[in-house]
Amino acid sequence: MPRSLDYRATSVHPAEKVYAAMVDRELLEQQLKHLGGPGAAITAYETEPGGVRYTLRHGIAATDLPSVVTSFIPGGDLKIDRTEHWRSGATGRYDGTGSVEVVGTPATARSVMRIVDVEGGSEVVIRAEVTVRVPLLGSRIEEAVAGQIEKLLAAETEFTLRQIS
Repeated sequence: MPRSLDYRATSVHPAEKVYAAMVDRELLEQQLKHLGGPGAAITAYETEPGGVRYTLRHGIAATDLPSVVTSFIPGGDLKIDRTEHWRSGATGRYDGTGSVEVVGTPATARSVMRIVDVEGGSEVVIRAEVTVRVPLLGSRIEEAVAGQIEKLLAAETEFTLRQIS
C-alpha cells in the first residue's frame, strides 16, 4: 500500500515570485550543488508555453540511509530522478505534477503540487504517494523513502526562500 506524504510551506512572497525561483534553472543548479548529494545534476530542462518541465538527479550516500533501504540498492548510493512539470493557472496559482524514480529499485513516487497566493503571501502544497513493491518490507522502505523526500522538500523550500528574500 502506498505511503502518502503531505507537505506545506508558506512564504511572505507572492506565488509568482516563489514559482519563478522554484523553476529557475540557475537556481536549481545552485540548489543541487548544496543539497543534491553525490552525482546531482539537471538531466533535462525544457520551457514550454505556460510552464516548464525538468528532471533533477539527486544522490543520497549509502552511509546516510537506513539499512533496510541500503539492502535493496545496487552499488551503494541512492540515485533519485525527479521529474516535475509546472503550469501557470489562474492569476496567483501554479499547478504541477511530479514523478520520482529511485534508480535500480522498485521504489517510485507521484505527486501533485500547487503554489498559490494566500493572505500575506503564498503557500506551496505537495501531495505525494511513495510506492515500494517489495513483499513484507515494502512499507518500511516506503516510510524511509518518504522521510528522505520530506527532508529534501523542507531543505529545498528553505534554500529557495532564502534566495528570494
